[in-house]
Amino acid sequence: VHFVKQLAEIPVPNSVTEALEDQKWKEAMNEEMRALQKNGTWELVPLPHGKKTVGCRWIYTVKLKADGSVERYKARLVAKGYTQRYGIDYQETFAPVAKIKTIRILLSLAANLDWPLHQFDVKNAFLHGDLEEEVYMDLPPGCNFNRDKGNQVCKLKKSLYGLKQSPRAWFGRFTKSMKFFGYTQSNADHTLFLKRDGKKLTALIVYVDDIVVTGNDTGEQLKLQKYLS
Repeated sequence: VHFVKQLAEIPVPNSVTEALEDQKWKEAMNEEMRALQKNGTWELVPLPHGKKTVGCRWIYTVKLKADGSVERYKARLVAKGYTQRYGIDYQETFAPVAKIKTIRILLSLAANLDWPLHQFDVKNAFLHGDLEEEVYMDLPPGCNFNRDKGNQVCKLKKSLYGLKQSPRAWFGRFTKSMKFFGYTQSNADHTLFLKRDGKKLTALIVYVDDIVVTGNDTGEQLKLQKYLS
C-alpha cells in the first residue's frame, strides 16, 4: 500500500521547464549528461547539406525500493527513433532477449548443483554500442551549448536509447567483448555465453541489459566481474 501511495504522490515532471525548477530532477539530468559525455556519445558538428536530424526528449522516472522509499530520481535522454527512416538512419534491428527455457535450465543447474548466482544490471547499457550508421540528432533541450559556431547538431558516435539500432549495437559490442575474453557463444541461444576449464564451467546469460552469471568456477566469476566492470 505504501509503495502504491508513493507512486501516486511523487510528482514527475511533464516538461524540461518543470524539471529544471526542481533541484532533484536537475541533478538527475546532469548525471545523465555526464554519463553521455564520459562515454563520448556524440560530437557537435554543423548539419551537412541534405541531412535530417532525429529529435530527442527527456524522460523522467522515480525508482523506488521494495519498501516504497525513493531509491533515486532518474532522467534519461531518449532519441525519437520513430522519426528514423529504414535504410537511411538504420539497417537492422535486434534486441538480445534470452529464451525463458535457457533461463530455467540455468536456474535448475544452480539449484541442483549448488552453484552461486550473480546478477548484474548494466548502467546505461545501450550507450556502450558503437554506431555504424551516420545519425544526426538535435541538441538536448534544456542544456547549455556553445552556439556561437552556428547551426550545430549532435553527430552520434555511440547508440542512444530510443534509436532503433541501439539494442543491436549494444549486443554486438558485448558479444565481441565476451569472445575476446575467451567465452563461446551458444548456437542454441545467442544470449548464452560459456567458458570451460577442465571440469569447471562458467555460464553467462544476458537479457537486454540484465546479466546472470553462474557456474562452479568461483575464480573465473571474479575475473569476469572485474572484466565487465
